[in-house]
Amino acid sequence: MKKVLVINSGSSSLKFQLIDMTNEAILAKGLCDRIGIDNSFLKYTKQGQDQTIINIDMVDHKDAIQATIRALVNEKIGVISDMSEISAVGHRVVHGGEKFHDSVVIDDEVMKAIEECIDLAPLHNPPNIIGIRACKQIMPDTPMVAVFDTAFHQTLPEYAYLYALPYDIYKKYGIRKYGFHGTSHKYVAERAAVMLNRPLEELKLITSHLGNGASICAIKDGKSVDTSMGF
Repeated sequence: MKKVLVINSGSSSLKFQLIDMTNEAILAKGLCDRIGIDNSFLKYTKQGQDQTIINIDMVDHKDAIQATIRALVNEKIGVISDMSEISAVGHRVVHGGEKFHDSVVIDDEVMKAIEECIDLAPLHNPPNIIGIRACKQIMPDTPMVAVFDTAFHQTLPEYAYLYALPYDIYKKYGIRKYGFHGTSHKYVAERAAVMLNRPLEELKLITSHLGNGASICAIKDGKSVDTSMGF
């Protein structure tokens, strides 16, 4: 049975879900909050049960990953017997620049490329990297995959992603429209095609992502051709 642990690592928080890929059921989900801050805690919900709140000191993201694993294997609230049941770990990474057009298995070269994008997302990529490193320390033999917010928008045509600025600013500093919430826009487009009972490759869609951040995306033939979020 394939089980995938999905991680969204923030500066002082870490969200997770454990998904059974045979039926895409969420076995457990949770949030490690106030990492590196006093009164840190873990909110944990096992499928079909009420939420459990565990007060636990989490000095760093490694502590958060360890707390997550302990909850997942706990006799009362756990959903796996040991870590070997986790087949892979997927990490949300906000910015992949122009380097990544799809999700990739994380190796040293990929880590270096993500680090090189820190200037483009100084608030987001560093905690994403911390989460990846913490997982690799605890689960060194488990495949890790990076899923980029920006990857879906790498199909933007040049006229859509270039700003009305001197071209050498783009070439020297990488200042262009990258687009975000790509995983959300991609999913919404695919679901719309299913609900309309039409091939995605034949549709022209406007998708909306509404959350703490919001953006819209123009999608033609399943590919992003414009989006409201920029640099």
